Amino acid sequence: MIITRSPLRITLGGGGTDLPSYYQAYGGFLIAAAINKYVYVTVMRPFTEGIFLKYSHLEKVRNTNEVQHPIMREAIQLLNFKTPQIEITTLADIPSGTGLGSSGSFTTALLKALFTHRRRLLMPGELAEMACDIEIKRLGEPIGKQDQYIAAYGGITCFEFNSDDSVIAYPLAISMNTLFDLEDNILLFFTGYSRSAGEILNDQDKRSKDLDPQMLDNLHYVKDLGIQSKKVLELGKTDEFGAILHEHWELKRKRSSGISNPQIDEWYDLAMKNGSLGGKLVGAGGGGFLMFYAEDRKKLRQAMDKAGLEEVRFSFDFEGTKVLI
Repeated sequence: MIITRSPLRITLGGGGTDLPSYYQAYGGFLIAAAINKYVYVTVMRPFTEGIFLKYSHLEKVRNTNEVQHPIMREAIQLLNFKTPQIEITTLADIPSGTGLGSSGSFTTALLKALFTHRRRLLMPGELAEMACDIEIKRLGEPIGKQDQYIAAYGGITCFEFNSDDSVIAYPLAISMNTLFDLEDNILLFFTGYSRSAGEILNDQDKRSKDLDPQMLDNLHYVKDLGIQSKKVLELGKTDEFGAILHEHWELKRKRSSGISNPQIDEWYDLAMKNGSLGGKLVGAGGGGFLMFYAEDRKKLRQAMDKAGLEEVRFSFDFEGTKVLI
């Protein structure tokens, strides 16, 4: 039996510039951080022939092309099993549709498990690009590359997305004091809404391809804010990072009417009046987790708890996608 795990993530700056429709023309940049909430995948060889899949549904089929789960089907086909005889099970600390990049984490964990089962080594960059190929090219999902890359690499990592589809990854050069400051003062609260990011990302993708000036100006500015975030964090100016987060959220809301709603806006305003320097919805928007950088975390926690939002505490993960057993 092979057991792998892959971390979920939060985005600290530049989110949205990792979609091919943007970076292939202008280049993208963002900072992402892996957190110690995980997707787990187990792979084993059962006693009988066939493909046995256990996720939110159960599947038992004989041929790869009969698999209903699209990512599992494409991943199994990559290994070209002559006589499929495999059992795959997946679990997660946090459900999908909450903005923490679970799809990319699942794909990297699955590929790592399958290739390890076949005694083949994958380096982080290779693993991430293979996961991107499945989700973006084979399945045509209108998503970016950050989820797969931060899941594979782990850490607090800067990514440059180049027009030739290459990706440059390197760690954010922050001090240990800044690292501990971020772990202490970045707080995550679940809105209670789970959603599919497809509609929001489809709109961004289409408008970028159509050279919509409003969308492109928005993403240019978001990329610049990501670069600013890198500078202030490397200088240890975390309060300025909080202010940039707020500016980022104001820009993000303008991209689509579906990114926020009156209830989310109300919670955000409440947080800004109760100890938060800035924040945003993690992921494409529409639901999931509100992330804040807190000046007074006790006051912020009390306000959010009174409003009925559950906090999910975390620390950063620096291992990326790995084999546990």
